[in-house]
Amino acid sequence: MVNALEKFAPLPLQEDYDNAGLQVGLTETEVSGALLCLDVTEQVLDEALERGCNLVVSHHPLLFRGLKQVSDANDVQRCVMKAIRNDIAIVSMHTNIDNAVGGVNYKIAEKLGLSNVSLLVPKNVGGIEGGSGVIGEYECPMPTEVFVKRLKDTFGVACVEANQLLRRDIRRVALCGGAGAFMLSDAVAAGADAFVTGEMHYHEFFGHEQQIQICVIGHYQSEQFTNEIFKTIIEERCPGVRCCLTRTNTNPIIYL
Repeated sequence: MVNALEKFAPLPLQEDYDNAGLQVGLTETEVSGALLCLDVTEQVLDEALERGCNLVVSHHPLLFRGLKQVSDANDVQRCVMKAIRNDIAIVSMHTNIDNAVGGVNYKIAEKLGLSNVSLLVPKNVGGIEGGSGVIGEYECPMPTEVFVKRLKDTFGVACVEANQLLRRDIRRVALCGGAGAFMLSDAVAAGADAFVTGEMHYHEFFGHEQQIQICVIGHYQSEQFTNEIFKTIIEERCPGVRCCLTRTNTNPIIYL
């Protein structure tokens, strides 16, 4: 199972700061079921137990920074203890699947109906092709207002953070799921009409009026379909393994 996931999104593709791969547990354990999620929380582990899954596959790593103790001091430590006590293995595919061909950003592009999708900033890591962000296009350009509505409907967001609305149609769209503000200049250089990401800082919106349409839809919202990638990989490469998409919404941000 772990090998199948890492073959699709090899660990060398992860960023230097990341900690993708096996988080907790033993790799040789027979899988009773895989629960697929964005984040590992105590509620997610409870769901795994309830649904008879002894493997949790997440996008965001449970162990992002080193632990100096394992107790009940915080949510991460409690998750580690609960997983070990209940023989649940945890595997995380983070920036390696962000950077993989066919990974998170390709899934976002698919949901938006983009065609001719390619890596925005390609890179080669030890002979492995990958890169940051993607860019694609619509066969029929659409007004900015229509594009923004498509974002809201597709990702289930109540509102989109945007700069001044572009007074031309949207055809080329660059995107980067999660915290992708660092790719805005690449989107501009690639001639994109719009740039979609999960989060950006206030000052990063300045200076792009009528140059590119910035659309920020929320970190969780932008990556919510990553589970579908996990499901496809496991079902194609590990037939017979039961896959469950989590029913737990782990977004820590609420909208009032």
